[in-house]
Amino acid sequence: MRSRSPPRPCGVTPSSGEGEVPVTAPPLLALRGISKRFGAVQALMDVELEIHSGEVVALLGDNGAGKSTLIKVISGVVPADKGVIEWEGRSVQVRSPRDAQRLGIATVHQNLALCDNLDVAENLFLGRERRRAGPLGSICRLVDSGGMRREARRQLDELGIRIPDVRVPVAVLSAGQRQSVAISRAHLGEPKAVLLDEPTAALGVQQTSHVLDLVDQLRERGIGVLLISHNMGDVKAVADRAAVLRLGRNNGFFDVPTTSHDQIISSITGAASSA
Repeated sequence: MRSRSPPRPCGVTPSSGEGEVPVTAPPLLALRGISKRFGAVQALMDVELEIHSGEVVALLGDNGAGKSTLIKVISGVVPADKGVIEWEGRSVQVRSPRDAQRLGIATVHQNLALCDNLDVAENLFLGRERRRAGPLGSICRLVDSGGMRREARRQLDELGIRIPDVRVPVAVLSAGQRQSVAISRAHLGEPKAVLLDEPTAALGVQQTSHVLDLVDQLRERGIGVLLISHNMGDVKAVADRAAVLRLGRNNGFFDVPTTSHDQIISSITGAASSA
């Protein structure tokens, strides 16, 4: 059984002097009354959610509950029809993935968006390639492949990702290694929040354990994590809180360490609301 990292107190900023009362910080990310419709389908209705720095929040629900749509709204893939997104206590507009990235929101989608024909280092720096110094970089726009490989090696070692050679194409990596590369790429951009869509789906036990270790590391670095998962074992292992969506609406918020598996499942299936 994995050892669970202790969660940080949500929204509490340490005081600067002895005996001072800690200052309560606003959530890193807050969603207020988010709604989204696709034609006749009401995908989200008045959804509320908060994520603080240094905590893992699990977003749970059956297929069609609205989880993926909510991720797309937060990451700027689709706009909300109604509602407010707050970032560090202020209202913001997230109209595109670039807007989300500028705020410090990184997303690891279920399909990972890796290029099989590129190596590990090239995937880590895809879209933000480093240029060589001097005229070779500024005029000829030659890529600093050596520098990117050194930084990729440092990044993987820092996160404890076991890939011997960053020059190997990602096509030959295991599913767990590919997921680790995708999470490492998100971390390389120094985000404040990371959205993970089913990061352990189809992984073996050992690969799952390593990915959950990476989630723990993100939390320990003060990053807020939103984790979509159908695996309650994973949720119990790493999540501090859980938010349940059912039919596009909030259907419960839970403190994961103190809530039973059955209580959360009842909220997901609707048994709790119909009882």
